[in-house]
Amino acid sequence: MLRRYILILVFLFLPCIVLADDNELLPDLNEEIIQVPMAIESIWGKKEIQLTATIFRPQGSGPFPLIILSHGNPPNASDRPKIGRYRIIPQIREFIQRGFAVIVPIRRGYGVTGGAFAEDYGKCSMAFYYDAGLEAAKDIIATREYAIKLPYVIPKSVLLVGQSAGGFASLAAASQNPPGLLGVINFAGGRGGRPKTHPGEPCSPEQMAITISKFARNIKVPVLWHYAENDKYFGPHHVKSWFAAFQNAGGKGRLIIQPPFGEDGHSIFSSKRGIPIWTKEIDSFFNELGITSYSK
Repeated sequence: MLRRYILILVFLFLPCIVLADDNELLPDLNEEIIQVPMAIESIWGKKEIQLTATIFRPQGSGPFPLIILSHGNPPNASDRPKIGRYRIIPQIREFIQRGFAVIVPIRRGYGVTGGAFAEDYGKCSMAFYYDAGLEAAKDIIATREYAIKLPYVIPKSVLLVGQSAGGFASLAAASQNPPGLLGVINFAGGRGGRPKTHPGEPCSPEQMAITISKFARNIKVPVLWHYAENDKYFGPHHVKSWFAAFQNAGGKGRLIIQPPFGEDGHSIFSSKRGIPIWTKEIDSFFNELGITSYSK
């Protein structure tokens, strides 16, 4: 009877414990929640909003190079609030261990920032990816403008890193040529994935190629494209087509398509098991960018 009573108490209090752990800031990563100011133009004039973001950084006063880490977009709109603060600690630790400060903004319409969704691309049959990408880019650019003013950040050493829709948004932001940008890492980037109904076949892939071509004309820094063969959002034949469009428009960088990873290669960045795979590639990319002094 006593054992049953103890088990009931543990069950009742377990959700509270998990919630507290999730909300607890990590002192070893100097974790901090901040609000990024952002001005939005509309037919009614300029509106000031705030993006909720989380900052992580190594110990010490720095200054450190900066990574702006951008999250993806779940297939179901109802899951956007579940992104929360996009607190993927094992992955963030890899960047911290390499000497980077990391800021993770939550874009409009997602997670703890909430508000109206700004990245809608319209119908699947005729997706307007270009406009959606530029909207996402505004959030990343605003984050950069905030972060480079921090005393422990090197303003001229900024990298954009994103997964899925965040990788696509990072390409869009790079096309705006923000000062101090060194490079972009695009993990499984794209939009319009339909993993459950059309695995590997996204909406309007030809429109994505056209959009990437437009972005590439203005991207001046190298881009690392990192995907897996069994990505259920974006099949490798589409990824190769997009990268060709990127290169043909003058984009610099290289494409890596890893062997199949798990049940869905789209998770290679977000899965702990994928960390040993992609960290080898980013270390090589950092060397190419000449930032070896920040390596582990």
